[in-house]
Amino acid sequence: MDVQRQDPHEIKKRTGIAAGLTALGVVYGDIGTSPLYAFKVAVTAAGGAPGAAAIGVASLIIWSLVVVVSIKYAILILRADNDGEGGVVAMLALLGARHAEPRTRQAALLILGLVGAALLYGDGVITPAISVLSAVEGLQVDAPMLAPAIVPITIVILIGLFVVQARGTGFIGRIFGPVMLVWFLAIALLGIAAVARHPAALHALNPTNAIGFLLHSPLGVSFAVLGAVFLAVTGGEAMYADMGHFGRFPIRLAWFTVALPALVLNYLGQAALIEMDPSAVANPFYGLAPGWAHYPLIAFATAATVIASQAIISGVFSLTQQAIQLGFLPRLDVRHTAADQEGQVYLPLANWLLAAGTLAAVLIFRSSEGLAGAYGIAVSGLMAISTFLAALVALRWGYNPLLVVLVNGAFFLLDMVFFAANGVKLVEGGWFPLVIAIVVAFLMLTWRSGVRLVEMSRAHQREDEEHFVQRLDGSVDCRTNGIGAFLSAATTGIPLALTQHIRHGRSLQKRVVLVSVVVVETPYVTTETRAETSRVCDNMDRVILSFGFMEDINIPDGLAASGLFDSGEFTEVSYYIGKETIIADADISGMAPWREEIFVSMQRNTAPTGNSFCIPSQQLVVVGTEVRI
Repeated sequence: MDVQRQDPHEIKKRTGIAAGLTALGVVYGDIGTSPLYAFKVAVTAAGGAPGAAAIGVASLIIWSLVVVVSIKYAILILRADNDGEGGVVAMLALLGARHAEPRTRQAALLILGLVGAALLYGDGVITPAISVLSAVEGLQVDAPMLAPAIVPITIVILIGLFVVQARGTGFIGRIFGPVMLVWFLAIALLGIAAVARHPAALHALNPTNAIGFLLHSPLGVSFAVLGAVFLAVTGGEAMYADMGHFGRFPIRLAWFTVALPALVLNYLGQAALIEMDPSAVANPFYGLAPGWAHYPLIAFATAATVIASQAIISGVFSLTQQAIQLGFLPRLDVRHTAADQEGQVYLPLANWLLAAGTLAAVLIFRSSEGLAGAYGIAVSGLMAISTFLAALVALRWGYNPLLVVLVNGAFFLLDMVFFAANGVKLVEGGWFPLVIAIVVAFLMLTWRSGVRLVEMSRAHQREDEEHFVQRLDGSVDCRTNGIGAFLSAATTGIPLALTQHIRHGRSLQKRVVLVSVVVVETPYVTTETRAETSRVCDNMDRVILSFGFMEDINIPDGLAASGLFDSGEFTEVSYYIGKETIIADADISGMAPWREEIFVSMQRNTAPTGNSFCIPSQQLVVVGTEVRI
């Protein structure tokens, strides 16, 4: 595999403006469409006269964007990169938590990180639902009789979005940035027009208005408003998750020069509109536009929300691929939809499970206000976990502990305030993404525990190298031409596929290679460090292939980097892979029997190992073994 093609970070950093434009669509699609619903929900949560609350709510939203997104994410969290990659899974790899043993500090980090990753799946279900639904709801402004059609129209759009995933998003991805640039310019102009008519809205830029609003409101109202205000910062976590695609500079450039100013102007405009006309609280975003522009704006907003939805869907695919590579999920069918772009992947199972969850959310909650109760709790929990893990990274990198505690501690307290504010919406709908996150985290932990038990069972059956070499000549009746590559999960001992092959066929190729794959805690591995070779005995070598967690595992390419073979010899290689039949045995101590059954079901539905390792099917030999756990 060509490392230069896989590691696009430096190229993208050299073209900061172009990458920043693309980042507008991929990174800021979610937060960029928040004005469709966030301000309306927050002012409604304040109760009383909407006009009296407009300035306070706008000030809270604006300063939340400054503190949470600008300072915490753009300036602080983006520093916690793993060789340029970001996201909870990359941070887990950076902390080495995937090597955790039970009941250790590392195991606690593993669980915490997996919960954070699982919360992103909950976010991935809610974001397309609330984004598209809030855009289509604009039809009610001029045509109230269309209200019954809003949910069906939303469902049709979402089904179409998930159907086209199989074709890849290369073309759509190229137009994401320009479309979102026009979107941000449009919402900024709408805001400027309203502020020009009512300049008093500019008082929302003073943070004392945000503080005063909270201090003078009843505690219940303050919490309800904070929970709604948080809707305006959801999507900010995409900065860190997508850092590896663009680099820090383009992400910061797009935020501070386009996204943040446009969002601030639009929220100021909505505040100005509601102060002038409190009845506009029913839909202040569309109220900013003149009547003739409503339908074009609805179409434009729908396109923007589809882009926002596409961004989170692609993010879920990327997260799932990382989780698979690091051993947190079973190997699923991963299809590359663009030969020249590593990030363009499609996972059919993940796509349709995400589609089912998103459509269920629309059918259950049926409006953006209803979904607002389900939105926020997953993202606020993810943000709190990211802040905590970033503090551990900073400590590991040698930053002053007192400074880390003060800075990250302050942001963590703020995250917990938002989490508590969203927690009051648990009954209203917050349970929905939490249930999804709990199920995903449980499956991840079950898979990790099951894989550990399987490897322990394999280790008991695996023969040591010295004993195998001593009895090899007596076990093999003939040596055949060709090369036998036997895959093993362990870097020592003899693969079970090899011992089974000799036991049943009593023959072996003249040249044998024992191949192990190790996924390391960095995103990419250079060709020079890809393969580590050692001699087991005459005509038998061991090759340990290292791959980064962002790379595809390609064993033929890895063996080519080992230098053991000439290019013409690869057609002579037969790849032997053990196919275990996992049996849950109640007499063997391990997981609870019902969890073992779940693991067995997951293992039986994994993608074929040959496909996962890019091995040509005509050169693949599968050797069956039985493993009890």
